[in-house]
Amino acid sequence: MAILKIEHLGIAVNDATAARKTFELLLGKEAYKEEPVVSESVNTIFYELGESKLELLEATNDSSAIAKYLTKNRPGIHHMALLVDDIYTEIERLQGLGFQFINPEPKEGADNKLIAFIHPKSAGGILLELCQERKG
Repeated sequence: MAILKIEHLGIAVNDATAARKTFELLLGKEAYKEEPVVSESVNTIFYELGESKLELLEATNDSSAIAKYLTKNRPGIHHMALLVDDIYTEIERLQGLGFQFINPEPKEGADNKLIAFIHPKSAGGILLELCQERKG
């Protein structure tokens, strides 16, 4: 099986400064990384929890997917990310099983990852992100 583990949960937030303060109090630790993803119009903040992570997502403009999500929903879990060993093979395998991808061609994401999203319509209503460590 090429899906290795839950890599992280992505949490949409309206205010990263306030969310950061809340999560640092809750978790008793500081974020290990903060990084903008210009292509997705988001700022990300990462926390490690054992072998998994939490990713806070704040929109940088009104046209980003996170901004659109927050106009329809309250802040909260936006997606679940699954770590894979070969994203290209997994996309092909899952498409063959009928899963629909939002972006079937992997793109650069935060935290040194290649990413591709599976549409919630074909994944039980859950937005799933496949991610693979970038080589090199």
